[in-house]
Amino acid sequence: MKKNLLIIMFGILTTLNYAQEKIDTKTEKVWRVNFLNPAIELEMPVSKKGTFSAGLGIGYGAPYDEISVSPYNEFLYSFNPFIDLQYKRFYNLEKRKAKNLNTENNSGNFVSLRFLTRGNTIESNFIRSSNFDFAFGPTWGIQRKYGKNFHLLFDIGPHYYFDTDGNGGFFPIMFQLNLGFNLKKK
Repeated sequence: MKKNLLIIMFGILTTLNYAQEKIDTKTEKVWRVNFLNPAIELEMPVSKKGTFSAGLGIGYGAPYDEISVSPYNEFLYSFNPFIDLQYKRFYNLEKRKAKNLNTENNSGNFVSLRFLTRGNTIESNFIRSSNFDFAFGPTWGIQRKYGKNFHLLFDIGPHYYFDTDGNGGFFPIMFQLNLGFNLKKK
């Protein structure tokens, strides 16, 4: 009985001691070039677990019901300049590091608040009610660094969208997929 109690006490103390170890993780400043929707992006740390990213590029966009119309019954597309702003809160960096998984270049899972604006249309097969539209909402996502510099980001979440004429609506599922490269640090 005493032997079992001693083993249990040793196990508890070992577990408590291990839990007290702090795994030091922090977010990093990263410049990226994205290719699916061509853009340059800067991700900057704002805390140990939070970053703010700003992307500027030209990319594919789909129509929103309340702010666009189409005379066609086909695949709808629009290419526009865009600005993509996102606050990301990473929630599993310590867990990834404890499992010896890569956390470099902010490789982890996150929840975020995303704001996206699109400018004048370059090419499109539908008509927008305004030259500028905006979308914002919460997302859940993952981003990873593979190899030396390859970058993958995927996030998904609901968004509210509106234009400069006061039209707007809710889109239940908006997703983002970025493939690109992390630029080397100096």
